[in-house]
Amino acid sequence: MEVRQPATQSDEEIRIGISSCLLGEQVRYDGGHKHDRFITDTMGRFVTFVSVCPEMEIGLGTPRETMRLQEDPGGLRLVAPKSGKDHTEAMAAWARKKVEALAKANLCGYILKKDSPSCGMERVRVYSGKGMPEKSGRGLFAQVLLERFPLLPVEEEGRLNDPWLRENFLERVFAYRRLKSFFAPRWTVGQLVAFHSREKLLLMAHHPPTYTALGRLVASAKGRDREALAHEYRDAFMAGLRHLATVKRNVNVLQHMAGYFKTLLVPPEKEELHSLIQDYRLGLVPLVVPLTLFRHHVRLHRVRYLAGQSYLEPHPKELMLRNHV
Repeated sequence: MEVRQPATQSDEEIRIGISSCLLGEQVRYDGGHKHDRFITDTMGRFVTFVSVCPEMEIGLGTPRETMRLQEDPGGLRLVAPKSGKDHTEAMAAWARKKVEALAKANLCGYILKKDSPSCGMERVRVYSGKGMPEKSGRGLFAQVLLERFPLLPVEEEGRLNDPWLRENFLERVFAYRRLKSFFAPRWTVGQLVAFHSREKLLLMAHHPPTYTALGRLVASAKGRDREALAHEYRDAFMAGLRHLATVKRNVNVLQHMAGYFKTLLVPPEKEELHSLIQDYRLGLVPLVVPLTLFRHHVRLHRVRYLAGQSYLEPHPKELMLRNHV
């Protein structure tokens, strides 16, 4: 398990598991790689990558035979079609051990290689011997990983080319870190109330029903078993963030924030703020434009409640994720 350190370190290290080939490591069947520059050059400034290559780690080496998922009455098999070698049991045994090792790595996310019979998260080709393969499978390692870490933010590198999916994934990564950090030490109900309050606008942008449900959970927290409460809160929180933020919900959040400035801004300033919200709603400017003005007014007028909202700074601005949504 190779660990690559970021160029800059934050107070709380964020560790992301990743398919080794995406880091430029020459571990693919043909001795090549699938280096992703956004991952290494942009994300890599803020996270520590934990490199994993299932095929190499079960001892196949490189170059090697190609492998594929093959349908079988007993379940999917990982087979090298040229030689007929079946690597299913070896991969399954290694994967079970690997995820337990990764459990100690304190991961906040994972990026998988798309289409891989070991790492593909979805739509991996499955061969049945009857016509064309169906894109209906999941890589054997990916299956074990997702079952072991149901809350962990996981994406394929191909899907990260979509700006909305990219922003959603990284929002979840940083939110997961905040969640883990909050519940790690001893916490009080009052602190949980404050945490939930800071995450309000972010949850509303993703899935308002989740914010409402978690609000009821927090309100009933007194006297409840702490471990069970934390487990329930974490499950619902991360499930809510899986819903993509939408333009409509972002607009609702922006309008909600604008209400805090009713008596603080002069008419031309309020008009500018609402004009930018409208421009965003119409797709004329990205989300970063109205948010930049909001952050300015929050600092200038010292609006403490908004200053504490994770929605305004859910991830490092240098990632420029909201420049494209």
